[in-house]
Order: sequence, then structure tokens, then C-alpha cells
Amino acid sequence: MASRFSFLALALLSGAIATFASASAQDRSIVVASTTSTQDSGLFGYLLPIFKAKTGIEVKVIAQGTGQALDTARRGDADVVFVHAKSQEEKFLAEGFGVKRYDVMYNDFVLIGPNSDPAGVKGRDIETALKTIQAKAAPFVSRGDKSGTHSAELALWRQAGIDITASKGSWYREIGQGMGAALNTAGAMNAYVLSDRGTWISFRNRGDLEIVVEGDKQMFNQYGVMLVNPEKFPSVKKELGQTFVDWLVSPEGQAAIAGYRIDGQQLFFPDTEKKGA
Repeated sequence: MASRFSFLALALLSGAIATFASASAQDRSIVVASTTSTQDSGLFGYLLPIFKAKTGIEVKVIAQGTGQALDTARRGDADVVFVHAKSQEEKFLAEGFGVKRYDVMYNDFVLIGPNSDPAGVKGRDIETALKTIQAKAAPFVSRGDKSGTHSAELALWRQAGIDITASKGSWYREIGQGMGAALNTAGAMNAYVLSDRGTWISFRNRGDLEIVVEGDKQMFNQYGVMLVNPEKFPSVKKELGQTFVDWLVSPEGQAAIAGYRIDGQQLFFPDTEKKGA
């Protein structure tokens, strides 16, 4: 009888260990709230298998505009945020929702428009281009979604001396959607639109669209990554999330970012030398 009980106890213990091991294996995943450009550009499709092969950690991405991604993290629904609107990221940190911000990579914004360039803005001066578009009431598509790209667009209007809220008319269309939808809408409307370069390079439905303004230093586009504060949200997977952050800013992660190309074009440029902020 004693041996039967011992056998039963051993079986139960073995089952519990197996269940725990299975649960632990299944739990090696994190949620990253990120901007649509990291997803739409194909960067995550390239990076995440490399990271998983290295660490065994699966990354589940919630791709949203930067503002929405930070709000997702503010609700404790993500372990890491990876976005591109530094002023919003610093506010997120100041509010105590993030642990530490790291620069990861950069590219730039480009003004896209019809190859016929009906407003005559082609060149390297974004302020002059926006002033001309507004003066001529040339069709312009805005994401209007509080994303990093939308925030950059609004900042560029301000730098051009234009209060777009007061100045916009039927020529200015806010769609409240992501970058791919904005580019498709611009193509359908024969309109101008601000895009991050990564999404533009990966965008295949270009039609008559092309880059009309690029190279202005005001169009710099920095990306940052932060672990969501586990002291505020105990559900945050601190170790796994920090492993992802550390990998992104490591020489291996930075080399992987630099290695992502489409048709020979590099989409993002690593720049983690600043070691976080």
C-alpha cells in the first residue's frame, strides 16, 4: 500500500513539474507596443526571428501610432515600448511609466507627392514646401492618428510658421490611420504626404508617387526603446523585456538593424552610442 501511495505521489509530482515546465516555456514571450513603421517596413519580420533564435523569447508586437503605443503601455498592456517621438517618450518616463530610454536607430522623414509635383515643391527645403502646399491648397494627406509621424508633421507645419489647425481646409485630409493607408490615400488623391523613409522603401503600391523633398535636417527621425516600469505594473516581464532592450542596443542587435535592407537600400541606421536617457 505504501509503495502504491509513493508511486501516486511521484506521478503527481512528475505531472506538476511537467506542467510547470510547459507553462514556463510558454511564458517566454513579451509584448512590445511599437510604431507602425517598425512593422510596416518589415523590420520586425527580419529582426524578431534573429532575436528568438538567440534567446528563445517570442516577441508579440502591437503595432500602433506612437501615441497609442505609449497609451497601451500606460495601461500595463505591454512589456516594452519601441517608438519614435522623443518628447512623448520623455513625458512617458517623467510620468514613471518607463524605466530608461535608449536610442536605438534612426532614419528620416520624406515628403511624398505625385511625380508631376503640381505644387512645385521638389527639393530639400521642407518649410518652403509646406508653405507652398498651404498657399496653393494642394491636396495633403495627414495620418491624424497621434503617431510619431503625425507628431513630426505637426511640428514641421509649426516650424514653417503655419497653424495647421486654423489653416486647414478641404485640401488637408486627416485619415486617422497608419502609414500604409496614408500612402494609399495620397496615391488615390494625387496628394502630398509625410512618410518615414523605412515604410516608403518597403511600400510597393507607389503608382505615380515619389519622394519630392528629402535631406532637410529637420526631417531626422529617431527611434527609442524603453522597458515598461515593473514597479508600476507587476505583470511586466522585467527580465525578458530587458533582455530584448539589451539585445537591441548590443553590437549584435545593432548589426542586425544595419543589415536590414530592401533592394540594397538600408532602412534604419543604428545609433545607440548615447547609452540611453
